[in-house]
Amino acid sequence: MQTYRVAEKFVSINGEGSRAGELAVFIRLAGCNLRCAYCDTAWAWEQDAPAEAMTAAEIVAYCKGCGVKNVTLTGGEPLAAPGALALVRAITAEPELSLEIETNGSIDIAPFAELPRRPLFTLDYKLPASGMEAAMHRPSFALLGPEDVVKFVCSDKRDLARAAEVIDELGLLGRTQIYFSPVFGALAPAEIVDFLRERRLCGARVQLQLHKFIWPPDSRGV
Repeated sequence: MQTYRVAEKFVSINGEGSRAGELAVFIRLAGCNLRCAYCDTAWAWEQDAPAEAMTAAEIVAYCKGCGVKNVTLTGGEPLAAPGALALVRAITAEPELSLEIETNGSIDIAPFAELPRRPLFTLDYKLPASGMEAAMHRPSFALLGPEDVVKFVCSDKRDLARAAEVIDELGLLGRTQIYFSPVFGALAPAEIVDFLRERRLCGARVQLQLHKFIWPPDSRGV
């Protein structure tokens, strides 16, 4: 029977994305196919990271038992997990659960977007300072709608300039939600505000990681 390596499971607020500030059940799967320079969950990179083996039915039962509608599937990179489609199908089949997937932009989301109950996507676009831009699966960004999010995590002004180029290249403005987030401690949020003002990027938003202001930035399970 297919099992999934669950590195963490807990209830907290969403720290980012379109549901920021709302309660959610978090399911963090171990393993990631990228190695971003600024990653704040590097401990969950490897498939053999400390984790609990759970079936899709057990994960669904846990989520339902928490009494919280929103479910956030994250990682690592959750869509790189073996059997990820079956897990997403199982969660979205439950009418009392609403699934958001946080994914790193390198995985084709088409099979997941075609499910009968489509999840929400928070899709990263990795910028130059991450070292991972070449891994982006650009066709996935064409599948995003008004309830989905493209997230640009920016380390410096070069990242900001590249994000503006990508927004134009992929035709994102007016089609999906666009969030700019600073790498914590690397880029002042005010610099992003100044950039958006200079470029008149009226359809984009600045978003800070709430959980890193509420709890110590390196806390787990929050």
